[in-house]
Amino acid sequence: MPLAGRHVVLGVSGGIASYKSCVLARRLTEARAAVDVVLTAAASEFVRPVVFEALTGRPVLTSLWQPERALAHIALAKTPDLVILAPATANLLARAAMGLADDLLAALLLARTGPVLCAPAMNDAMWAHPATQANVKTLGKRGWQFIGPEAGPLAEGPSERPGRMSEPEAILAAAERLLAGQGGGRWAGRKVVVTAGPTREHMDPVRVITNPSSGRMGYALAEAALARGADVVLITGPTELPLPAGAAAVRVETTAEMQRAVQAVLKDAQALFMAAAPADFRPASTADRKRARSDGHLTLELEATPDIIATLQRPKTCLMVGFALETGDGLARAREKLQTKRLDFVVLNDALEPGAGFEVTTNKVTIVSKAGEPVILPLLPKRDVADRILDLVESALT
Repeated sequence: MPLAGRHVVLGVSGGIASYKSCVLARRLTEARAAVDVVLTAAASEFVRPVVFEALTGRPVLTSLWQPERALAHIALAKTPDLVILAPATANLLARAAMGLADDLLAALLLARTGPVLCAPAMNDAMWAHPATQANVKTLGKRGWQFIGPEAGPLAEGPSERPGRMSEPEAILAAAERLLAGQGGGRWAGRKVVVTAGPTREHMDPVRVITNPSSGRMGYALAEAALARGADVVLITGPTELPLPAGAAAVRVETTAEMQRAVQAVLKDAQALFMAAAPADFRPASTADRKRARSDGHLTLELEATPDIIATLQRPKTCLMVGFALETGDGLARAREKLQTKRLDFVVLNDALEPGAGFEVTTNKVTIVSKAGEPVILPLLPKRDVADRILDLVESALT
């Protein structure tokens, strides 16, 4: 994970969106970053410092005059890998653009030469004001990166114009991408295609053949690749999951649609992760009206859907990672799939394994490759599984 072992300063200014900063602080800490929170005086009126201290396990800084942290603004400007401002109010943006140093956070920003990720939040009219836009332009020229604001409900009511702070998960993803890009990791700038979720094959307008895939494994792979700086195209069947921030998403329904979508984006990809669970069969014919319920019996003729991997025109420089969900001698089946479908890796898991398979947040997989013994992973959260898969595949990148 790009944030593991990194030092992050979270600067919080005084807006109602500061309640989201509590979630962001927790997410950063869960990503194993060391998080120092700096609150403005106004932010302390919205969320007390003790809340952030409980979430991060570290003292919270609120003033230039804290005797135990003399010159904290200099140390916190130089040592962190990243400074995140969330929320960044119109007032904070104005003070930073003018170079004021009238509190700890502003002084820190004036002394900062490293990366700053800014998540503005304010009334939509304040965001649209020429003064605010000029300040954002000025700070952008100084190297600041911005995420948001978004359109959506504000404290004073609904709005169709930007002003709302981006969600903590989106800010976290942007932070991971920023650090991954600076680190020059092997995934940075590479195009990665990920498939996820089930497909549906219609019997009639209201009935489908499908499976219980939630899409979580594919979405976790997309998030992990994004966090390492990759350019991710996520081809997703029907799911209820929020799209990973930063991914280019292509939504499909049938297996044939997924096949066409993968082929359309694969030409310049460096890696393909086929984590979707496409339906293997579809009705030989689809009724244009709902089939009437008769005596409780229905005979349905099925035909095979396209084998996506077998039919792809594979670029020479693209690594292909297949997934095999089995219930029997899975290892033999995975090895067979590795050879017959000309894959570089196959990720195997057992649908009957407790905590693995469909509709769970964890997985237990075995990774089979052309060289070496299979790598057996313990039961892990799917995001951790995704990171372990990327670690192994990375060694084969050209």
